[in-house]
Amino acid sequence: MSYLEKLKNIRAFVFDVDGVFTDGSVYLLPDKNMSRVMNVLDGYAVVKAIKAGYKIAVITGGDDPMVRHRIDYLGIKDYYAKSAHKVSDYTDFKLKYQIDDSKVLMMGDDIPDIGIMKQVAIAAAPANAVPEVKDIADYISPIEGGKGAVRDVIEQVMKIQNRWNLEDDTKST
Repeated sequence: MSYLEKLKNIRAFVFDVDGVFTDGSVYLLPDKNMSRVMNVLDGYAVVKAIKAGYKIAVITGGDDPMVRHRIDYLGIKDYYAKSAHKVSDYTDFKLKYQIDDSKVLMMGDDIPDIGIMKQVAIAAAPANAVPEVKDIADYISPIEGGKGAVRDVIEQVMKIQNRWNLEDDTKST
């Protein structure tokens, strides 16, 4: 089955944070805190997908309070932080919603994401993913993580399923 055909079956998304929702940079601030940047284009697509009934999980090895705040703000209910075993957390997500691998798209950028990417229907990677991830990806976005790569895959799925409506959304992302 082709990549475009598989898009028609997607009902859930799984994303990593660093390198996918962000560009992978961590800014070290003088007050000993760290800062990351996320793209509002990604946020808009996430909110739109949730409103349309798609399930979204974020599975990350980190647990930055500001990342958690952003994920909560966007309405993502399934946030797996400090994930030492991403495949186990992915299994929990699937069981919670009774979702089959054939209905899941996962976007990851680094080696810890490969286990999930090998299970899902569509393994996607941002343009700046490591070579090992690109080697197994069904789709490599022309867009880098943190620059709209999340939006790229969500929009593709929703458009091919005729669910990307241009109605006036009122929630700011």
